[in-house]
Amino acid sequence: MKTIKELGAALRSRKIGAVELAREHIKNIKERDDSVGAFITVTEDAAIAAAEKAQKSLDSGTATPLTGIPFAVKDNICTKDILTTCASKMLSNFAPPYDADVIEALQESGYVLLGKTNMDEFAMGGSTVNSAFHVTRNPRGCLSGSDSLVPGGSSGGSAAAVAAGFAPAALGSDTGGSIRQPAAFCEVTGFKPTYGAVSRYGLVAFGSSLDQIGPIANTPEDCAIIMNCISRSDKRDGTSKISREKDIPDYTAKIGKGVKGLKIAVPPEFFEAGPVTGNSDEHIKTAVLSAVSKLKDAGAVILDGDAVSMGNALEYAVPAYYLLSSAEAASNLSRYDGLRYGVAGEGRTYDEMVADCRDKGFGAEVKRRILLGNYALSSGYYDAYYRKALALRQEIKRIYDGILSRADVIITPTSPVLPWELEGKMSQDPVASYMADICTVTVNVAGLPAASVPCGNMTGLSVIGRAYFDADVLGVCDEVYRVLGNITEATA
Repeated sequence: MKTIKELGAALRSRKIGAVELAREHIKNIKERDDSVGAFITVTEDAAIAAAEKAQKSLDSGTATPLTGIPFAVKDNICTKDILTTCASKMLSNFAPPYDADVIEALQESGYVLLGKTNMDEFAMGGSTVNSAFHVTRNPRGCLSGSDSLVPGGSSGGSAAAVAAGFAPAALGSDTGGSIRQPAAFCEVTGFKPTYGAVSRYGLVAFGSSLDQIGPIANTPEDCAIIMNCISRSDKRDGTSKISREKDIPDYTAKIGKGVKGLKIAVPPEFFEAGPVTGNSDEHIKTAVLSAVSKLKDAGAVILDGDAVSMGNALEYAVPAYYLLSSAEAASNLSRYDGLRYGVAGEGRTYDEMVADCRDKGFGAEVKRRILLGNYALSSGYYDAYYRKALALRQEIKRIYDGILSRADVIITPTSPVLPWELEGKMSQDPVASYMADICTVTVNVAGLPAASVPCGNMTGLSVIGRAYFDADVLGVCDEVYRVLGNITEATA
């Protein structure tokens, strides 16, 4: 599969035209997506129109690195006059009157939107089974002879679209691992930027203090190229930390620079089997530690043992995360009453209409998290649960700060488990699937940048960095990608 860099070079050298490239991808989606289910909406007419406009920029010599590049976009990112459903019946007919900031940025760069991708409803889930419309199947599983494996979630449609070759790049959102985990399962690269590095304006909110938009692509370099476009100042997002253009880094700065002399921490807790990490797969531990060994051979300094320990923070990380995220979800989703947003409810009173709207509009997983969030925020339980979760959040930040004061980056598995069956126990048991988030949720809680890069056999290696040192994370991922011999190409 061609990278953004390769496709951009082909477009600028006129080896292929933007319209031809768009038509090839649309044709591929039409012929093969029935067996994958990556897309909810395919925007063929809009894609051709955008490609024609991109070709004019290419012909005039005003193209950017993303001009003419086809993209898929997760269906919780607002696209003007194009359905944005969040994979929910609640928003099945919602076409936003505005674009998200990231969409505006991509439009200015000349991108081509192929369509909106499937996801877990309102981004709540790790399997893309919790969609109101259809499930998404893991394209890598299909290649290995199994068409019944989950692609991960909640950005499973975006990861599957890239892995299947439907799009060279996609946007996802990450609240507790929703970019990185599906990227790992589908053997592509997924990047969650530092909280505040990318505007959340136009992202349908799940957990506002945790959500972050980021790219999914075939290589770390492609993710860096996308970040150079979508990371920018935005006054419409009060949490945007980049206030001036001069604050915006070059996310490609560390690509190809190697890791010689770089200090890499490997906290032992992320590799331990047991109730903390669920049923840790021995293959995952072996694959990630083998990659670490290769980085050491390339000149990196590896720090492990007690010096970089997470202590017992991971034991409570998942419960704390789900309390925080569910509380924020309960607040954010309270706007869906059938009057301002959502499906119309029936009843004699306002309360009856709202109850009917939410009963018809929300799926089981969304209802479960709203109930959990309201419980945590209710009188008598706020101090017992929510306040303690906030305290643990500060402790997790402190632990990461301590480790990253001694190391440049941290390496962990992206997931302690391999992709599970669509109809298997993990898809039926919410607690089991929640525990599988152990390797990703702490990064969102701390607001740090992290990426998952393929490590073989639907396994991901995660690199975590200091806040706003996103380029360092992508640089290490690039070196992992290189020393492992481009395994995505080998398994495609």
